[in-house]
Amino acid sequence: AAAGLSYVGAYVINTYKSYDNFLQDKYAVLPAVIIICVAVVMFIIGLIGCCATFRESRVGLGLFLAIILVIFIAEVSAFVLGFVYREKVKTDVQGTMRSVFEKYDGKNPESTVVDYLQEQLHCCGVKNYSDWTTTKWFNSTGNNSVPLSCCRRDTKNCTGRLDQPQEL
Repeated sequence: AAAGLSYVGAYVINTYKSYDNFLQDKYAVLPAVIIICVAVVMFIIGLIGCCATFRESRVGLGLFLAIILVIFIAEVSAFVLGFVYREKVKTDVQGTMRSVFEKYDGKNPESTVVDYLQEQLHCCGVKNYSDWTTTKWFNSTGNNSVPLSCCRRDTKNCTGRLDQPQEL
């Protein structure tokens, strides 16, 4: 279990690097760090449990049980907090995404991140392609289109024009 949690924590941290322009709050990586710390603690607790079982120590097994109960309570608390604050996280991420989309010009680092995100998630805009109509980039190009990263992968010769939404 500790190895699995370590993998999950490392995966989240690695994924965070791809989307760090959208997650301006550096505490967004905190859950991954906590997961890795929990994995280390679980490994140590597992060793305590194995040693207590091997020695048939009532005190060691009691300590093991108490630690497992504390971890269970912490997990339930983390789940409840995640459930309670999910809307706040959603609105914060959408607000940050809108500000990054507003900086899009097709050349800067934010543009590269937006294109990467849209291609990886197979999406266009924050909610849909109409989000692009309010950006400076859309108004400056004057060609009534969205970036080519909005195009579906299976569509050939996609121009990103809004009059062809089936290609987006």
